[in-house]
Amino acid sequence: MDIETLTGLALRAAVAAGDDIMDVYAGSFEVLQKGDRSPLTEADRRAHTRIAGILSPSGIPLLSEEGRDIPYDERGAWPELWIVDPLDGTKEFIKRNGQFTVNIALIRDGRPVLGVVHAPASDVLYLGTETLGAYKLEADRSIMRAMTFEAGSCLERFVRLAVKIPYPPDPSRPFTVVASLSHRSPETESFIEGLKREHAELALAVMGSSLKLCLVAEGSADVYPRFAPTMEWDTAAGQAVCEAAGTRVISAVDRTPLAYNKPDLTNPWFIAEGSGLDI
Repeated sequence: MDIETLTGLALRAAVAAGDDIMDVYAGSFEVLQKGDRSPLTEADRRAHTRIAGILSPSGIPLLSEEGRDIPYDERGAWPELWIVDPLDGTKEFIKRNGQFTVNIALIRDGRPVLGVVHAPASDVLYLGTETLGAYKLEADRSIMRAMTFEAGSCLERFVRLAVKIPYPPDPSRPFTVVASLSHRSPETESFIEGLKREHAELALAVMGSSLKLCLVAEGSADVYPRFAPTMEWDTAAGQAVCEAAGTRVISAVDRTPLAYNKPDLTNPWFIAEGSGLDI
């Protein structure tokens, strides 16, 4: 399949998974605990099943948070793969604050070349690809569903409805740092304090899930420092959107872009920084 068809599949899968998540969100649900003590709900499982089914015609293998136990001896030979987090921000889902996303990324040779981030509670959909650039769509669920009925025409409809990002610079906006709602470390706090000394006006935006990366991509925030553990499925789709928008997601240690499908799926500490910054 060509990249346009794959992009259509990813958009369709994200919207469909978002519908499943919101169906669970509307009622009562049980919260289970995985082996690493992170929470799991029916929404996670349903979204994983939906995404896997829609992406399966691509013939590209899938690595998902809800199916993570694939040996590196097997997946290391894959030249391309989908990396998916069916419900990024399960803690935010449980808190019912709306700050959770569906993350779908296509990885080629360790790099994210396509990413879709969908925030179903706020009806927002981000897309980033190497060839098209980055876009943001804000539309109600009925419009998104109609857009995704046919995967082949999905991308064309999306681009027609969406807005290209990043937004034009706003000189009145203070230097803005976006930080995690549920996972802030002392190292992150120290980094933010250092930025306060450099910028007379500094605003702090607090957000859950991969929406933090998307705020940097769209130009609403300048930097997102993450000096705490994350996994590849937490960042792959958001990094694709950032890079398509001209921003960077780099290791805090050696300042190289985050790489994917590594033997160890844990990310290094990283910084997402806006275009033209070198922090």
